[in-house]
Amino acid sequence: MEGVCVLGAGSTKYGKLADSIADITTQASVAAIKNAGIEPKEVGASYISNVFGVADKQVHIGPVLMSRLGIPDKPSLTIESACGSGSVSFREAYANIAAGFYDCLIATGVEKVTHTGTEWTTTYFAYCSDFFYEGQSGASFPGLFASMARAYLTEFGATEEDFAKVAVKNHDNGALNPKAHMQKRITVDDVMNSAVVASPLKLYDCCPFSDGASSVVLCSEKFAKEHGGDYVKVIGSGRGGSPAALQGRDHMTTIPSTKIASEAAYKMAGVTAKDIDFAEVHDCFTIAEVVDTEDLGFFDKGQGIQAVREERTRLNSDISINPSGGLKSKGHPIGATGIGQVVEMYDQLTGNAGRRSVKDAKLGMTHNFGATGASCAVHIFESA
Repeated sequence: MEGVCVLGAGSTKYGKLADSIADITTQASVAAIKNAGIEPKEVGASYISNVFGVADKQVHIGPVLMSRLGIPDKPSLTIESACGSGSVSFREAYANIAAGFYDCLIATGVEKVTHTGTEWTTTYFAYCSDFFYEGQSGASFPGLFASMARAYLTEFGATEEDFAKVAVKNHDNGALNPKAHMQKRITVDDVMNSAVVASPLKLYDCCPFSDGASSVVLCSEKFAKEHGGDYVKVIGSGRGGSPAALQGRDHMTTIPSTKIASEAAYKMAGVTAKDIDFAEVHDCFTIAEVVDTEDLGFFDKGQGIQAVREERTRLNSDISINPSGGLKSKGHPIGATGIGQVVEMYDQLTGNAGRRSVKDAKLGMTHNFGATGASCAVHIFESA
């Protein structure tokens, strides 16, 4: 296998964007290529993660991007894996570099949905569930994660205020990120007094719908060294699956795909959870971050919430969780989210994260799943 690196990264701001899906895809991709210090003609192919291109009247977006980059003869592939699309797309690009099929690729994630309105956006998202058993029966994702939250509260003696502290922490980080959708600090009282979405989850327990695009340039280590720019090594990659419907799982307070994917990534990288300095995890709801940190092995089952109480997941604490602000504050343009996490890895490990920098970081992890964790990918990164 070839050593695989991230040579460059770029991203639009996340939020409500006026530009078209094709425009923001191009903006992020051009930024990544420029950051990598290469020419578009050096890109061998592209992987595009997108879920709801139909919402902005543009599916099959790969050839559109390649044409705009001036390389229409280069192949592209669009990948959909619900909210985990970005990490799956990154994984496929990684595998193609590792196998020696290409020396240099671009992986870009994009979503443009806010213009459809909350009702339609919520409906689109519900299509990513096991729709026959869940979405069609009225179970949207807030309701499904609320079920997980209620089970956690009951099983481990957590409180709704504990979940609120996750939101507060991520908004603190997001306030330091100029690309974040919600650059606003909040308090526990703000969370507790916000509207109930699906009890026990309130408005500030939920990530926002976002537009946005993120892009990274992947290449072989030989290619990276020849070009002389900053790069980050990809040292671990794993994927896993869970029963599609939440009702099909043995436990409501764990996500099997996360455990499977992380175990594979740790094994490939030759490290353990204790070695990770910071992680971008899938915090679509506050309960998700708590469960993620346990399933990834950072804390024992039921102890993730205690770590939140003790502020052990804050920036530059025991382990910095979601220094970007996470989905909760940075935003969640679902096709872009997993790639956006990799952009954060690149910025952190090359010393370009500004005020949200994790001090002396050497190893970082991305964790991104689709739906309620039916699909998941985990990647581990090392500074060069």
